[in-house]
Amino acid sequence: MAVTRAHQPVATPPALPVRTRLAHPALLLTGILLVALNMRACLAAISPMVGEVQRTFGLSATASGLITTVPVLFQGVGAPLTPRLTRRFGTERVVLGAVLVLGAGVLLRVLPSVAALYAGCVVIGVAIAVLNVSMPGLVKREFPARAAAMTGVYSTTMLVGATLAAGTSVPLEHVLGGGWQASLGAWSVLALVAAVAWLPQVLRSRQDRATAPAAAPAAPAAAARPVAGPWRSPLAWQISLFMGISSLLVYTLVAWMPTILADHGMDRGRAGLVFAFSNLVQVAGAFLVPLMAGRMTGQRALAVVMAALNGLGIAVLLAAPVSGAWVAAAVLGVAQGGSLGLGLAFIVLRTDSAAGAARLGGMSQAVGYLVAAAGPVGAGALHQLTGGWTTPLVLMLVLVAVVGAAGWGAGRNRTL
Repeated sequence: MAVTRAHQPVATPPALPVRTRLAHPALLLTGILLVALNMRACLAAISPMVGEVQRTFGLSATASGLITTVPVLFQGVGAPLTPRLTRRFGTERVVLGAVLVLGAGVLLRVLPSVAALYAGCVVIGVAIAVLNVSMPGLVKREFPARAAAMTGVYSTTMLVGATLAAGTSVPLEHVLGGGWQASLGAWSVLALVAAVAWLPQVLRSRQDRATAPAAAPAAPAAAARPVAGPWRSPLAWQISLFMGISSLLVYTLVAWMPTILADHGMDRGRAGLVFAFSNLVQVAGAFLVPLMAGRMTGQRALAVVMAALNGLGIAVLLAAPVSGAWVAAAVLGVAQGGSLGLGLAFIVLRTDSAAGAARLGGMSQAVGYLVAAAGPVGAGALHQLTGGWTTPLVLMLVLVAVVGAAGWGAGRNRTL
């Protein structure tokens, strides 16, 4: 018996202490939150500055509108490329690269050239597209039992970043003293901080790859199995349409809600406060709705409720744009934030693997942002054509019905 015990193998993996430190949940959560803060901040920061940018370069109103439309458009263009990048380089390295590219795009956008302005918008849009697609798959992999809840956390952080950026851009301009260029360029620092915070995840992924052959020899064979593409799946198209039209409604109101209120007689300062309040309420919707979705076996009713709230808010804007402005802002805030969180939750709830989530994310983000990019431009064209906001708002009500139907299909308790 003594000899048997002497020859008994003892498991003492030497790399475990280092790997444990690198894989600490606090490091991972910090990295995710800092990356999420960047995913909307640089888009929201420029909105209060569009007038100054327009005057600096002598841009027309249409050309100025492209400053916000181009990043949205290129989020749709860049999204399908991301699953290939993550398969080739790994999600951690792709996220790090995207954050660094995002920071570079922020700096490119403030160079004294119209070409650099729009080139920066393109780079920012592509970088955000990569992050939009990468993050749901990463959350699905790292938090398989709490994927919906974590989706709520990072989607809320995205909106917090947007709210902070919109609210501090003008004060930053005064503090830094370098005009709109200094204010917008400062957001590259946030991207650099996020990149540094994400480095432990890149180091951990390298260590995992180095130890994978000894620890899990069967992994390469499993990874080689093809993942079914979502483009032929009705469920994937329903999710994509839910995200796309919901985003179209959001971006249209982001572009025109203060103008709609002002055109109906509201003071522009008050209209800005109403709009800021709506953005603030979005944070609550983005956090609570994915939590609710994760506790349900099916999310059909939740999707229909989000569509109905969107419809109610738009109807109030249509019927009583001034007297009902605060009510419309509150209802639309819950609906828009909740729809964003629910759309991202669908990506992790309707797939059974991180690779599947990346594929579905690539499709839904591509379709979604290409659809969304048409919203602000289309609403502006209809307003110019008809001389009022009734036709654009009625058309948005029609689209709400499409969102409800798509959400009813997307909320089925099944996976791709």
